[in-house]
Amino acid sequence: MNEKTADRSRIRLLAERAGIPLTDAILKALKKGAERGEKSVTLFAACPNSEAVAKAAVRAAKRAAAPIKFAATLNQVDLDGGYTRWTQSEFMDLIRKEVQDTDFGGPVIVALDHGGPWLKDKQAIQGWGYGQAMQGVKDSLAACIDAGYDLLHIDPTVDKTLKPGQRIAIDTVVQRTVELIVHAEKFRRSRGLPRISYEVGTEEVHGGLADLDVFERFLRDLKEGLARAGLPDVWPCFVVGKVGTDLHTTLFDPETAQTLVGIAGRWGSFIKGHYTDSVSNPEAYPASGMGGANVGPEFTEAEYSALKALCAREKELTMQGELEQGSGLTKTLEGAVVRSGRWEKWRLEDELGKPFTRLSPQRREWLVRTGCRYIWTEPDVLEARKALYRNLASRGIDAEKEVIEEIIKSMNKYFSAFNLKGTIRRIEAALEAGI
Repeated sequence: MNEKTADRSRIRLLAERAGIPLTDAILKALKKGAERGEKSVTLFAACPNSEAVAKAAVRAAKRAAAPIKFAATLNQVDLDGGYTRWTQSEFMDLIRKEVQDTDFGGPVIVALDHGGPWLKDKQAIQGWGYGQAMQGVKDSLAACIDAGYDLLHIDPTVDKTLKPGQRIAIDTVVQRTVELIVHAEKFRRSRGLPRISYEVGTEEVHGGLADLDVFERFLRDLKEGLARAGLPDVWPCFVVGKVGTDLHTTLFDPETAQTLVGIAGRWGSFIKGHYTDSVSNPEAYPASGMGGANVGPEFTEAEYSALKALCAREKELTMQGELEQGSGLTKTLEGAVVRSGRWEKWRLEDELGKPFTRLSPQRREWLVRTGCRYIWTEPDVLEARKALYRNLASRGIDAEKEVIEEIIKSMNKYFSAFNLKGTIRRIEAALEAGI
């Protein structure tokens, strides 16, 4: 077994013995159970936008006796540290430690999310050319594999060399997807590492995969391209589907999902949904046959809400004279979000040109709550948070525990709605019987 993996679970061991990538093995085991009349299951993936979220995910998975998947973007985790300040290897170290500290015996899938040129904000902001952007992605893919990642999302659906409004050709998406997978496979094999899983496509319209005919053509051409590249044994377990949700909508479309699930199933793949945050009908995911779903900003909001509640308690204690001075965390968070400039990308049309202070209180609150994931590791935020925790600890309050529990509460919704609870033994049994 690869010593760099996030866990040493029996499921991982059984998958490696069978020569099947971990994520593929779990998906096939769950599908086999569904075919025998057991509940359909959707894998839940958490975007690790903070240390608290990462810890909460492992602890929630242990309580649910279920697998957990992390989907880390290059903005979050990369060679330059991303906004979490973790490189790929540092992130894996954190997850391994949490698995060991909690004595979690299930599988932890660690995945790259949106690996493609210009999908890392830095590349787009600094105006990287095509060659530099692709090489940057290739370097990141190698770092992911070397660190022990289990799955890579290959997503070359953005092309900053095109004119505004011009859509990237689907042939180009296929060619670049094959190029990146070939690079990843050559690197993995040169290291003698176990097989990994792949995810392809995007839910974004700019990828051109929202049209069903183009969606199927993409899969057909990808199959042919991988075969020509000498990789007939490599195939993505996940294809990202546009299933009704985006940053501003929370209604999952079961009918569209079922259609995509049927198409992908004919090619041996599962559909993955993105933008699942606060979705109003999560129970429809497994009922529609969805293989997986990503959730991210929702957990930042849970973390922010928990901290805001703790700050209110701190203020009350200060007013009562039980604390000499408050931490000032809420003001520090707003200042850091504004200073980062990240909130600018969520401006509404009638907000253009207005300074942050001129926006409505409700909008400022939303922007801070949503943008906090980018600034949790800023030095002044870290210091203010430590001050809050110290203040409350002096009054017998375990602030970190309360924050993590609030995030777990948000995650539990998905473990329940996706029928994940208690599935570790089910997966083990399927793998032991052979899939």
